[in-house]
Amino acid sequence: MFPIRDDNPQFLTPWATWLLIGLNVATWVLLQGLGMTAPLVQSICAYGLIPGELLGSLPSGLAVPVGGGFDCVLGGGTTWYTPLTSMFMHGGWMHLIGNMWFLWIFGNNVEDSMGPVRFVLFYLLAGFAAAALQVAADPGSAVPMVGASGAIGGVMGAYIVLYPRVKVHMLLFLGFYVTTFAVPAVFMLAYWLLLQVVSGLLTVGAEGGGVAFWAHVGGFVAGMLLIFLFRDRRLLEQHPYHGWHQGKSPSRSWQRIGRRSG
Repeated sequence: MFPIRDDNPQFLTPWATWLLIGLNVATWVLLQGLGMTAPLVQSICAYGLIPGELLGSLPSGLAVPVGGGFDCVLGGGTTWYTPLTSMFMHGGWMHLIGNMWFLWIFGNNVEDSMGPVRFVLFYLLAGFAAAALQVAADPGSAVPMVGASGAIGGVMGAYIVLYPRVKVHMLLFLGFYVTTFAVPAVFMLAYWLLLQVVSGLLTVGAEGGGVAFWAHVGGFVAGMLLIFLFRDRRLLEQHPYHGWHQGKSPSRSWQRIGRRSG
């Protein structure tokens, strides 16, 4: 299942959402070489978050395999900046495209609730919380963590609080049969969170690379909590589908509102 759009009117120009997408894409092009092996590995080694290195529990000179026959050699220097830089690194084209798609679908309406400046700060704090939980879950790990998924998880956590009943349209693949269906955001996002928790529990004690499930969980929960500090009630008053008090069939009437995109 994959979300393709939501039935949620957008009121503000999503400057911050565009900026964050642009920064991620620019990083992929200029720093990660569009996924070419050498610049990709170099960027992940230099700017990815390695929990054990961040906490100083790994020895300098340790060679950490990152795939394709390449290693990251730990330098023993400071890596305090990697919780930030790792948010803008990605491991491949699909990793980047998937993350930016989720950010676009859910980010613009969360930005609507607080404005662009607050949204950037909210996004970064959610990303830091995501990194913190992933480090806490495996503090001795030597595997680099990259991706915007944790911060975007925070955006999704805010969305489930702000717009739980808004319909999200999903693309479903059943073998050769492809169909779409719509579900309230609270079901889609709660299901996504459950998958992250279950997957995280199944990977406890596992070695090697993989998906940073606990970063997703940490970002999501942080977003659910931070939204109460960052939301602007004056902006939310413009949203007819905010909260649980909206009409029974929001997807039937959203087109009558001046909607830019979803």
